[in-house]
Amino acid sequence: MASAAPAGMTLAQVRAELEAMADPKTLAVNERHGDRHAVKLGDLRALAKRLKTQHELALELWETDDAAARLLTTLICRPKAFTRDELDRMIRQTRTRKVHDWLVNYVVAKSKHTEELRTAWLADADPIVASAGWALTSKAVGKTPEVLDLAGLLDTIESQMKDAPDRLQWEMNTCLAQIGITHPEHRDRALEIGEKLEVLKDYPTPPNCTSPFAPTWIAEMVSWQTAS
Repeated sequence: MASAAPAGMTLAQVRAELEAMADPKTLAVNERHGDRHAVKLGDLRALAKRLKTQHELALELWETDDAAARLLTTLICRPKAFTRDELDRMIRQTRTRKVHDWLVNYVVAKSKHTEELRTAWLADADPIVASAGWALTSKAVGKTPEVLDLAGLLDTIESQMKDAPDRLQWEMNTCLAQIGITHPEHRDRALEIGEKLEVLKDYPTPPNCTSPFAPTWIAEMVSWQTAS
């Protein structure tokens, strides 16, 4: 059984642990999904639990530009300690999907600058940065819809989603589905847009999983909510 990591564990020691955890088979699987870390996520979470919150160490790990180290950063940092400019720089440095997702969901979404960054990123010319804005918007659809123009978002999705780059398209589609699921007054229009654009209609979906095709996703979630 691994011993508990001391609070003063150095960057070199943590990187050595990450290297010891690296598995070529894990890397091969992750690379097929646009990621480049070789450490299993469960092992990363276990290491983060041992390390607990260590913001300075988290900053050092981020600067290594190693995907596994950056994932660990998102688990041991203090989200509210980051400045707006730090988070903006970090999202622009993030190209791999898992690091991007964890940075948005575990750090930016819990920071003091969420809404400011959400609105700025939505209009960014970099589609990866813009996708972060749409991911935060999808969260806001359910939690803080009062800050959103839902009809305006649907207009943008209708005009831009079809030809958007893959990751940006995915997040816009998620937002479309969330609007349809959580806001009945906009549901018919969300369904209409999904049917019209047919984005992700043929996306391969494992058995017993919900399709990301927005009309199917909306219908299944509304049905489940009604039944429960």
